[in-house]
Amino acid sequence: MADVLAKDRKILVAVDEGEESMYALSWCLKNIISQCCKDTLFLLYVRSAQAFHSSLDGTGYLFSSDVLATVDKYSNDVANCIIEKAKRMCREKGDDEVKVEVIIESGDPRDVICRVAENINADVLVMGSHGYGLIQRAFLGSVSNHCAQNVKCPVLIVKKPKSSSSATGTK
Repeated sequence: MADVLAKDRKILVAVDEGEESMYALSWCLKNIISQCCKDTLFLLYVRSAQAFHSSLDGTGYLFSSDVLATVDKYSNDVANCIIEKAKRMCREKGDDEVKVEVIIESGDPRDVICRVAENINADVLVMGSHGYGLIQRAFLGSVSNHCAQNVKCPVLIVKKPKSSSSATGTK
């Protein structure tokens, strides 16, 4: 039993701009991270793939390199802000046993999360649920449902209670 508890676990937490992902991280820090284990917490942020095209591909849109650089800088700034918020939450837990690693990738979140979970050989994937209704899921798709169906490790989808905005420190 002690060998199982001492196992080095790889816990992947997908974070984004939503309160739901920060709630899932907070829940993970309170309920999954353990003093007895040497956990590595991987914080994954997925930037949306650039949807800009040049006039050469027939769309008729042409963006200067300055515009593209500005958009890219903004995307990097958002990613860094979200990751810093998540890292701050981890530090506030005050557990020195937890190693935090950051992964920032670009692409479709569904595909990137699944690929990263497999690449790092995650023991568990933790993600928040946006709580979309049936119609919204039909049009927007559900990242958490996709990952639950396609990731090889266990997936923990944490749903934020309607009245728990104080749990993540947000108001």
